[in-house]
Amino acid sequence: MHLSNRIPLLITLAMSLISAPSFAQDLSEAAVAKRIAPVGSVYLDGGIVTAQQSTVADEPAGPRTGEKIYNTYCVACHATGAAGAPLKGNVQAWQPRIAQGKNILIKHATEGFNAMPARGTCADCSDDEIAATVEFLIQGI
Repeated sequence: MHLSNRIPLLITLAMSLISAPSFAQDLSEAAVAKRIAPVGSVYLDGGIVTAQQSTVADEPAGPRTGEKIYNTYCVACHATGAAGAPLKGNVQAWQPRIAQGKNILIKHATEGFNAMPARGTCADCSDDEIAATVEFLIQGI
């Protein structure tokens, strides 16, 4: 083999020997931690909610009130009439429904009826909470 044929091979070999140490990295825990550490952080005053500050943690254990569930899950439709929902307090809309009996109202609220989904979108509501919400919804009629 001629020297001119070996020159590219020698240059490649020399370059790899010169640059190989630059690829070597310190694999100690401290070095790795330093390489993967965040370069900065952002903190907005009051932007972090801890478990001690959480309003959910402050809620009492046990069943929620019908009013609480209504205001959380039901108000969007029963305060606007969306999808044909009878408005809270509308005697004309509720009297024929109430005439069927509270058990039917509770059944419809639990299983869903017409456009209303089962449990009115409150998937974690107990049967007692649904019944309390129906009572709240028809209160005063």
